[in-house]
Amino acid sequence: MSFVRNVEDFVCGNCGTAVKGNGYTNHCPNCLFSKHVDIEPGDRAQECGGLMEPIRVEGSTGKGYQIRQRCTRCRHEFRVRAAENDNVDVLVSLAGKDA
Repeated sequence: MSFVRNVEDFVCGNCGTAVKGNGYTNHCPNCLFSKHVDIEPGDRAQECGGLMEPIRVEGSTGKGYQIRQRCTRCRHEFRVRAAENDNVDVLVSLAGKDA
């Protein structure tokens, strides 16, 4: 399956920040949480709906830094790319963490 671009605004389920989506936005830039809604990126086919908690930042893979997230409901882990507007303090606090 290929990526499905969805331009969606949302309110973060963790910190309440209103997030303006651009079709590639997949997490809150303030707290780095997201919602477990996809099986494949952008498909919105996952019924879990749990919050995806950022647990660590992983080194650059040539595509930038990756945020490892774990679902607070089903424990599924997933990586998302860090974005330019992400909260640097939160990114730094996660760097080097083993979760």
